[in-house]
Amino acid sequence: ILGRWLAARARTSGPGRDEVVIATKVGVHPEFRGLSPENVAAACDASLKRLGLDHVDLYFAHFDDDSQPVSAMAEAFSALVDAGKVRAVGLSNLTAERMREWVDYARDHSLAAPAILQQHYNLVKRRRFEASYLPLAREHGMAAQSYFALASGFLTGKYRSEDDAKANAARGGAAARYLTEEGIAVLAALDDVAAQLGASPSSVALAWQHAKGVDSPVASARTVGQLPDLLAALDLTLTAEQAAILDAASAPMV
Repeated sequence: ILGRWLAARARTSGPGRDEVVIATKVGVHPEFRGLSPENVAAACDASLKRLGLDHVDLYFAHFDDDSQPVSAMAEAFSALVDAGKVRAVGLSNLTAERMREWVDYARDHSLAAPAILQQHYNLVKRRRFEASYLPLAREHGMAAQSYFALASGFLTGKYRSEDDAKANAARGGAAARYLTEEGIAVLAALDDVAAQLGASPSSVALAWQHAKGVDSPVASARTVGQLPDLLAALDLTLTAEQAAILDAASAPMV
């Protein structure tokens, strides 16, 4: 689908190609499981064929593969950068320790170093990212990216009761886990700051991530109508006091 979309808009080569950033992952595709060097290379080639591209901008190691030494994985991804098939390497869902080992190995062996790390992070899922991953990114000059930035839609404010969650079969079940006293307190704080800024809870939740040092929160839209609130976060800046309100409300969350 994306390959056809890119081709129809002249974004697969030439000047148009640089107007889009294309990322893909390897690790859990049913036909390309694991991070062996052979699989990393084969999955990349398959992605390029499906997308109709000669390179992707970002290639993520998606979930760790304990059967592989970090050295082999680092070599495999760097080889694809050298071959011109990948512009930058990303790490997602590895432990902070294995990420650090990867960065150190790449530095010591003059390989393409990881440029970005991606982990689960939002107002109701904070501690591990802030304690381990964000410091690692800052120490080594990597971009920090979060996924589930809106907690499966919970931080949009549309799930405030069990009935709300049951009404959405796709996302409601995941969001319902946050319908606790602590989770509701986070929504109340979001409502407070959103009212101060004249913004939506979604925009505020993403702007809070920027305030915490996240370079690129990943939030999905199911409809075109949901996009404006996501894009508005790019131009929304929280005051220190507003960020502190959200910090305090979400402090009990793991």
